[in-house]
Amino acid sequence: MTELHAGLVVLALAWGGMTALAFAMDRHHEQLTGKRSMASSRAISLRGAGAFMLLLSAVPSILVWGSTVGFVAWLGFVSAGALLAVAGIGANARWTLRGVLLALLASVVSLVWF
Repeated sequence: MTELHAGLVVLALAWGGMTALAFAMDRHHEQLTGKRSMASSRAISLRGAGAFMLLLSAVPSILVWGSTVGFVAWLGFVSAGALLAVAGIGANARWTLRGVLLALLASVVSLVWF
């Protein structure tokens, strides 16, 4: 795995994790679905998926750059993923969800392919 490939996978996972955590909040979930409230099981599932993706995004970063540099790089990618999530949800929540799903699918395919 090259550094560029690892960086793109980490960014996609961080973006997906931060977006899932954002959609676990009532306000952003309403932007996505139009419903004022959501089931507590859905909120728990979104929080769990977001936390899982954020933890999973640390793995390629630490494998490629080592533990010290990888951790710092991972924090930067998580920050960039949060910025992408905030900007995307602010612009259009549904298109952000589609973009995140496409990025996650592309990263999974690239991990399997390479």
